[in-house]
Amino acid sequence: MISVFKCCSLALLGVFACAGNAFAILPIQHWQTSTGARVYFVESHQLPMLDVSVDFSAGSSRDTPQMSGLANLTRHMLSLGAGGLSENEIAEKLANVGAELGGSIDQDRAGITLRTLSSKRERDQALDVLSRIVQSPEFPEKVLDREKTRVVAALKDSATRPESIADRAFYTLLYGSHPYALRISGEVDSVEALKRDDLEAFYRRYYTANDAVVAIIGDISREAAQEIAELLTAKLPQEDVPLPALPEVTLPLQAQDREVPHPATQSHILLGYPGLKRIDPDYFALFVGNYILGGGGFSSRFVEQVRQKRGLVYSVYSYFDPLQQKGPFRIGLQTKKEQAQEALKIVRETLRDFITKGPTERELKAAKQNLVGGFPLRIDSNRKILGYLSVIGFYHLPLSYLDDFVPNVQKVTVAQIKSAFQRRIDPDNMVTVIVGAPGKS
Repeated sequence: MISVFKCCSLALLGVFACAGNAFAILPIQHWQTSTGARVYFVESHQLPMLDVSVDFSAGSSRDTPQMSGLANLTRHMLSLGAGGLSENEIAEKLANVGAELGGSIDQDRAGITLRTLSSKRERDQALDVLSRIVQSPEFPEKVLDREKTRVVAALKDSATRPESIADRAFYTLLYGSHPYALRISGEVDSVEALKRDDLEAFYRRYYTANDAVVAIIGDISREAAQEIAELLTAKLPQEDVPLPALPEVTLPLQAQDREVPHPATQSHILLGYPGLKRIDPDYFALFVGNYILGGGGFSSRFVEQVRQKRGLVYSVYSYFDPLQQKGPFRIGLQTKKEQAQEALKIVRETLRDFITKGPTERELKAAKQNLVGGFPLRIDSNRKILGYLSVIGFYHLPLSYLDDFVPNVQKVTVAQIKSAFQRRIDPDNMVTVIVGAPGKS
């Protein structure tokens, strides 16, 4: 990340009325640019700042096994030479106006973010740099060779780390031949084989105007936001052929276990099952239910049963990672090798009991209080709001998503949680990975 701008952007835009549980959240404005990019904008004059992101359907699921890591390297290289500027010149121009550049990639999407002061001189210079990065990347050969060497070194290092080994094995078992099984960073052989032409072709195919999502929040007018969105998308590649849809995720037909020897003193254990899509009618039932099961920290069932009552683990958690297709429901824990099987047994028993019986009314009430009470913290900075805008845009969520969040949490019932978990999670056909298995090293 290129950063000399350290500014705390705490600006609570939502107003929480405790007495009536009513929210006046974010007035999200939405339109399309002349090239078809979707824009999501929140006007906020509380701080002299501007946050912008541009996202594309260019995540690791667009890779192939032979070119695993291509999506990640393409996104990373965008800011390392673009529009006639070298990577050093890009860094200097941003530093001169106190701007901060960032980026992200997951299985579904890849994107670039910019944070800058909203004053015209600083804003214009920072946006000019972002425009070049997004629309005119150069993928310099020498820089590409250097970055490939860096990625390969990181991959070789990760091959020795138990948490990385477990994560890789988990996705391989859970998703098989589905693109979600591909490691975002790629594999040593596939990364070494990537060429500059591969990055250029990937960029032209997936960084297109009609699939771009621009999110903007800050101290500017609607008219200025429209100009910025046009600036950032007018010269993007155009593609008439729609992007191919990702294949559906196949549910496991039987349990799969993998034990990986490792000299670590702890066992790293992951359990999982394909969970839910980002747009899913069971989303809030599973979200609230998982908060009770393993997502609520020390108030969760897993922590109570495995750590507090029995002292078997250092950490234990669970979460749903919703994606365009079914992202994983994942349970993770770490424990001493000699306690691994006992801890795993308790986790499985706790999960089965939760799926069979559901939560108690008391647990549900406490979970709702915590989730509703903590909601303002989800939107207490421009950076967090920008993240929500990009998610809403990319996954075509309703503009009222944030307004509906608390009411949707409050409407969840015990019966809905029980039904959703019974229909969506099969404890008999989960995948399990143990790195540092007892008796193996």
